[in-house]
Amino acid sequence: MSDNKPRLILVNTTLFVLTFLGAAVLVPLYGYWQGYQSEALWVAFLFWAWSGLSITAGYHRLWSHKAYNAHPAVQWFLAIGGAMALQNSILHWCSDHRRHHKHVDDNDRDPYSAGRGFWYSHIGWMLREYQVFTPELYNNARDLQKNPIVMNQHNHYGKWVLATNVGLPALIGWFTGDVLGMLLLAGVLRLVLVHHGTFFINSLAHIWGSQPYSDKHSSRDNGAIALLTFGEGYHNFHHTFEYDYRNGIRWWHFDPTKWLIRGLARVNLAWDLRRVPADRIESARLAMQLKSSQQLLAEHQKGGEWLARLEEEYEHMLNELQRYYGEKQRQLKLHKHELDRSARRHLAELRQAFEQQKRQWQALRAQLHAQAV
Repeated sequence: MSDNKPRLILVNTTLFVLTFLGAAVLVPLYGYWQGYQSEALWVAFLFWAWSGLSITAGYHRLWSHKAYNAHPAVQWFLAIGGAMALQNSILHWCSDHRRHHKHVDDNDRDPYSAGRGFWYSHIGWMLREYQVFTPELYNNARDLQKNPIVMNQHNHYGKWVLATNVGLPALIGWFTGDVLGMLLLAGVLRLVLVHHGTFFINSLAHIWGSQPYSDKHSSRDNGAIALLTFGEGYHNFHHTFEYDYRNGIRWWHFDPTKWLIRGLARVNLAWDLRRVPADRIESARLAMQLKSSQQLLAEHQKGGEWLARLEEEYEHMLNELQRYYGEKQRQLKLHKHELDRSARRHLAELRQAFEQQKRQWQALRAQLHAQAV
């Protein structure tokens, strides 16, 4: 062992290898020779959505970040779906994830640091004994240890895994008349797709994409990854504002996890949805734009002069931003009967002034960038 790598975890390695081979070889062979029932396709799709959203809406946004609260019925649904996703118990997963956020990109303390490469952050960190199990391992998840649903799933995790990944597909397959076909599609193939969809958040979402909110960590925003991960691809936003129940904040952002949480809130099954104030998000985005311009213009002969103009325009824009959002917050605290037409008109004028200043800022940036190239 000249490379001094930790020992392989045989259970994890065997599971990942066999399920991947099953999905890559057995699933197409069975489809070619036997064919699949339409029921198996539908059940596989529903189980994929159930288990995948249980990770994103449950393990991640509900339990890891406490971005909202949910009714016990919803928690049970997500806890069972999370066992079906086979990514460890809620308690263990959330403990690892909180450690990841606290020490992101620290190769020694981040459990799946992207700094150690794509393979390691994607799956390698689970194949060897990199993590030492100690009594203090779950100290960062004491709140979850008080949750009876979380602890039931943790203490009976193996039973829940077998029941959801083998028992339930086999039972449905028995009813439809094709147990093996159901196990291959709703069990094996579905599991591999959910696994690597989640793993892409730890790997690709720290490598591929843009950093519109912060470059203090390796996380990236990428709409393509969001399509594969139930909306988790807006990862730079998430690492910058981790307690927001949203990842995709624009209406056009593909974030079915956000839509699910919002839908649950509409029927009173979720509440206390946490949102980062819009002015903080806007300020972070504008600060990153200034930083990228500073880096581009710094080496230019006229860089000092251009940067002075840009920074002056930036200060004007921040002033307009603070005026608009300050007034907006003030009006939000008032009762409707306290808001007259002039107050609404004043807010609209402040918004217009901010948007105009932002357009001037963007035009100046574009002009200076073009001259610097």
